[in-house]
Amino acid sequence: MSDYFGKEIFKLGFGLMRLPKNQDGTINVEQTSLMVNKFIEAGGTYFDTAYVYDNGESEAVTKKALVDRHPRDKYTLCTKINAWMGCHDEASAKQEFFTSLERTGAGYFDYYLLHALQRNNYKKYDDYHLWDFVKELKAKGLVKYYGFSFHADPALLEELLTAHPDVDFIQLQINYADWNNPGVASRECYEIARRHNVSITVMEPVKGGALANPPQRVKDIFDKANQNASYASWAIRYAASMEGIITVLSGMSNMEQMDDNLSYMKDFKPLSEEEQKIIEKVQEELNKDNSIKCTACHYCTEDCPMNIAIPEIFGVVNAENLKASWDGGKQAYKIATQEKGKASECIECGQCEGACPQHLEIIKLLKDCRKMEE
Repeated sequence: MSDYFGKEIFKLGFGLMRLPKNQDGTINVEQTSLMVNKFIEAGGTYFDTAYVYDNGESEAVTKKALVDRHPRDKYTLCTKINAWMGCHDEASAKQEFFTSLERTGAGYFDYYLLHALQRNNYKKYDDYHLWDFVKELKAKGLVKYYGFSFHADPALLEELLTAHPDVDFIQLQINYADWNNPGVASRECYEIARRHNVSITVMEPVKGGALANPPQRVKDIFDKANQNASYASWAIRYAASMEGIITVLSGMSNMEQMDDNLSYMKDFKPLSEEEQKIIEKVQEELNKDNSIKCTACHYCTEDCPMNIAIPEIFGVVNAENLKASWDGGKQAYKIATQEKGKASECIECGQCEGACPQHLEIIKLLKDCRKMEE
């Protein structure tokens, strides 16, 4: 593997998006602190959060669990600026940086990203002059490395990297399930980034947790190959084995997940040729899967005018398709939509589809889900 920016970095990154929660839905600071300790003790350095994660609570907890408890030279911190969620003009967008700095108390950010660029929002980053703004922050030493996270088509990625050749790195969704998925185009986006000699941090290596608990027929393939390896380990090692990868972010929600990830990433070994063949078999099997490929990121629900429980509804449908229940999933559907909008209440405004990183045809899918209400 040739040299590239970030090659020496610990190949597991701590994604601070799916942190352990208390019963009231707030982040459990004590549990998060213990996980942070274990991660750093194992050699981990890369922490990833964002201005919009948990409505800002993720950054605030980052201060309590990481920044206030560990020397600044023992970790690196990445956060993100968002031009389309939670802001309304250039001033409010730029203010996000200073709010993030205040929330985290980090003094500066090692890595800084323009957040979740897609076809329906990328021009806002130009309109609000955020590319120049981030370069100014870097010149002032408030940001060490800058780039963008990306959820769109290969043609747009090519356009952005050509227009902004000085980005230090980008963040892409890469996992074995999406490698040849035309809606995500992991392979094409990865290849474009490498042609531009841009290093990559990987998001969604376990596809929102879906690959930690894959369909049984996939589990059978992995179990036959190695009964001692967790399903998540196959997914994370798959992404980390590629050239040009700075680190692979895992949104760990409990100590069990942390322990499992560190068990194979502390002394990381790339997938062998035989293990790569196992992944290929799994990919062939997944091509037969007709489940809704929702990762429950909830970007679709942020501005839904009808407050429809989109990820929860899709979760009920997937569970029902996997194993039929006595009532066709109607009871589970009622629970999932309690005090929230139902599929039949969709007004087809389309904002959800514009925000979906998986590029799902949400309006059509919700129509198919209406049978749960009958």
